[in-house]
Amino acid sequence: MTQELIRRTQADRSRETRRRLMEATVECLVKHGWSGTTTTGVADRAGVSRGAQLHHFRTRGELVAAAVEHVGTQSVRRLLEMATAFSARPDRTEAVVELLAEFYASPLFTAALELWVAARTDPDLKPVVVSLQARLGRECHRLAVELLGVNESRPGVRETVQATLDLARGLALANQLTDDSHRRAGIVRQWAGMVQAVLAADRA
Repeated sequence: MTQELIRRTQADRSRETRRRLMEATVECLVKHGWSGTTTTGVADRAGVSRGAQLHHFRTRGELVAAAVEHVGTQSVRRLLEMATAFSARPDRTEAVVELLAEFYASPLFTAALELWVAARTDPDLKPVVVSLQARLGRECHRLAVELLGVNESRPGVRETVQATLDLARGLALANQLTDDSHRRAGIVRQWAGMVQAVLAADRA
């Protein structure tokens, strides 16, 4: 086996270990919350050694922030793939708003919420989470603009897109303790109609 092949194999194993650790972290956050998520528990769930976990992530905050960002990026990519299925639908706006609401109601939001709450009173974790949230927020906003097919330089369009994302986050928060899907569906339909009216006026 050549040195180049050995290095490539090692790099592949390293990437796989990181992926397993990050996915296990999100699963632990959803199941056990921030206080119940430990680096040892994550390593066990991922099926990797404690030493391997420490090699990739030195602290719990570093591991959790990387995990939420990783899963968030993957989720955004899946959203783009799913969106192609309704690109020609006449109710495209409603489909996009519904898709965004479902995205925020996913386990990823639950994991991120645990991280936000912990960061509020943790001076070491807070700057990491604020930076992470800013990056994911920008990406979600860019995605919403792309899916809706709007020009946010037009008056009111950017605010409408951001209000849609804020609404989706609020609905996801309401879904944390009980299943709020029925009420959420009605609100999404109503809001989508209002968004469509704004976008139609802009296009006119």
